[in-house]
Amino acid sequence: MSTAQSSKIEQYLQPGKHVHLVGIGGVSMRPLGLVLRAMGMQVTGSDMNASVSTDELIAKGIHVCIGHRAENVAGAGCVIRTAAAHNDNPEIAAARACGIPIFERAQAWGYIMQAYRHAICVAGTHGKTTTTSMLTHIFMQAGKDPTVMIGGFLPLLGAGHRVGSGDTIILESCEYCNSFLNFFPTTAVILDIDADHLDFFKDIADVEHSFRQFAELVPEGGLIVANGDDENTVQTLAGMEYVSFGFGEANDVCGKNFSPDFREFDVYCAGQHYCRLQLHVLGQHNAMNALAAAAVAWQAGISGEDTAAALAEFTGAGRRLEFKGCYHGADIYDDYAHHPSELHALLSAVRMMGYKRILCAFQPHTYTRTKALFADFVRELRTVDVAVLTDIYAAREQNMTGVSSLDLARQIPGSVYCPSLPDVTAYLARAAEPGDIILTVGAGDIYRAGLALLQQ
Repeated sequence: MSTAQSSKIEQYLQPGKHVHLVGIGGVSMRPLGLVLRAMGMQVTGSDMNASVSTDELIAKGIHVCIGHRAENVAGAGCVIRTAAAHNDNPEIAAARACGIPIFERAQAWGYIMQAYRHAICVAGTHGKTTTTSMLTHIFMQAGKDPTVMIGGFLPLLGAGHRVGSGDTIILESCEYCNSFLNFFPTTAVILDIDADHLDFFKDIADVEHSFRQFAELVPEGGLIVANGDDENTVQTLAGMEYVSFGFGEANDVCGKNFSPDFREFDVYCAGQHYCRLQLHVLGQHNAMNALAAAAVAWQAGISGEDTAAALAEFTGAGRRLEFKGCYHGADIYDDYAHHPSELHALLSAVRMMGYKRILCAFQPHTYTRTKALFADFVRELRTVDVAVLTDIYAAREQNMTGVSSLDLARQIPGSVYCPSLPDVTAYLARAAEPGDIILTVGAGDIYRAGLALLQQ
């Protein structure tokens, strides 16, 4: 993207103009399409596969093509692409050949957020969706009428986005391909920094460099809120001013007097009692997410009463330890965890729930991540009673690494390898016993295995 072209995005995102979104079914692309349509634009899009997301877009009157073909971009004034759509994509190639301007998804969100006085951008390797969802509850409770973009489903909204009429926009902000560097945060939240997306970043130092650049986007008079307990985050922000949150008492915002499951605790801001939280979501990771949200709320002048009331109503975002139903006395939950640290947080929380056995059906997400973090995945999956491994969800990749789910299964005693989702469903149907918890885990389409089980 040339600077000249990137500076012109506002010319194309205007009421009545036609924009085509490549990869419109993605978690950030779907709400973008709906927001652009709400702005009065003619929106079309395409995606590799039909999904719940594409069905929703079609139901809302957006023309969606399944499969990427050159003719899909015909008539578009500009094209916006997901990070997974490269120059060899037939639609991107056609747009380039025809001279149709191509923009990145993050550039479009960057343009949209500049219309707001307050742009709260929630970043971090883990916890973004949950924390953005918690902030949505808080800002709506406080009557701020925010515009929101979440990389998941929030029951409160019945969607992953909303268009408000207040002066605040709250966005989940992803580091992959440095996309959050296209944003204009007035408040930057950094939840944690971990080695991930190693198909793009060289190493953890490269990830930290990206987050440092993100924090530096905040203008003078803006706000950085960051995890004071996370060593990588503290190292990344060395020399910068920020409001810290965490369990440690040295933090500006800290939690105290935790219940054993971390659902109830007091929040102190600058040494003063702010509120006592009673959460529906459990585990240390969710307590940390709530502290981050409380820190932003406190800095925004929102009362502790509003923060506590809002978070008491928060039951979790979609695909975050989401209860799906029961099968033969076993409870089925679904979760988006696709990094070893997320698996660790998930399984730590599940162990507090008191089930007889944990059956974890895991679908690794991308070959590069599986290869790079192989030993860490093995370590976490060895802690469950039965690990059920299905084939790796390729997402944007070809298998150039030679790694497979069978390789993982061979390293995990008592595990079961099921090549396809129907195989997973069939195994779980045979194995389920009263008192079990069945987890379907991964960022791909593993949730379908649990749904199929419930439909039997």
